Amino acid sequence: MKKQLLFLFISALTLTTLSACETDFRPEAKGGFSEVLVVMDSSMVNSKTAEALRNTFGAPMRTLPRPESRFDLIFRDLRTTQDMDLMQSHKNVMIVATLDEDTNAGTYMRSILSESVKESVRQGRSFYFTHEDLWARNQWVLILTSNSDEELADKIINNENRLMANLQEKELERWHNYVYRRAEQVDLSNEILERHGWTFRIQHDYRVGVDTLNFMSLRRFLHDNDRWIWVWWKDDFHDFDEIDKEWINNTRDSLNQHFIKGSVDEKFVSTEYRTPIEHKFLNFNGKNAFETRGRWRMENDLMGGPFVNYTFFDEENSRLFMMEFSQFAPRWDQRRFVYQFEAMARTFVSDPSAKVEEGDPS
Repeated sequence: MKKQLLFLFISALTLTTLSACETDFRPEAKGGFSEVLVVMDSSMVNSKTAEALRNTFGAPMRTLPRPESRFDLIFRDLRTTQDMDLMQSHKNVMIVATLDEDTNAGTYMRSILSESVKESVRQGRSFYFTHEDLWARNQWVLILTSNSDEELADKIINNENRLMANLQEKELERWHNYVYRRAEQVDLSNEILERHGWTFRIQHDYRVGVDTLNFMSLRRFLHDNDRWIWVWWKDDFHDFDEIDKEWINNTRDSLNQHFIKGSVDEKFVSTEYRTPIEHKFLNFNGKNAFETRGRWRMENDLMGGPFVNYTFFDEENSRLFMMEFSQFAPRWDQRRFVYQFEAMARTFVSDPSAKVEEGDPS
């Protein structure tokens, strides 16, 4: 045990040395998207803290057709050099231990926290600390600690949104790089901006579907993985306070019925109200917005899948927007495709001054 603890302290010293280097020669962090390595003593995997992590980070996404968790949690003890190497090379890492627990995870955690930070934890003022690129590039590390198992579990549950938002932000940054790693349709994005006064960065394989005065759709069609995005907008709009859940649902259903159809007019997309629908108010690219998530179904057919809708207000230009993503992929897990859309949606910009009116000689 003493040799193991000595190794842990030496590793902490190495961490400090690496952080002082001006040039970062460290490797890229490893691990899959949405995968989190939870470094926790094996005696704690059935603790209240572990259960709190499963009920927050590992909770199922209720709006997907098949059960998929928000993040895939991999619990790992810290006993060997291989465990240490895995922790220091992984993309997403949580180090979880109570402040005074007599385990390797607890000892290591204390070695990288200052005395002032540990005192803040003892006083109940702090319990989580995030770091990026701690041992590798493109890495996210979260340290979770408190005075007892029960106390730490309660803090995780009560601060779920803050804790989740931090990791989700990092993951969306990675998805952004993934989506545009091959190519993007710069010319198409510019054309949309000139025609409609808004645009976003479009992945390489989407194609234009409907394009009218205030509605546009793009589709990425494969026989077993059909995805589409549409945008609707209303100019000279002034009162976002009028928008509520009912208005959003009714407007979405009307637009989908009119524009997103199957092989015949009697087949069209509508909301599956028999499954969970989630609404929340948020900041979307600096604008007030509602996010709506749920499942769609095809009327008079057996098709269905997930959707994500952003309804947001460009107050500066008096424009109301809806942007929606849907997917039909019965053979595939769909969490990753939803995240890819979220990464694309974050590139949305509204700039009516860039619009070129028809007949403009420029």
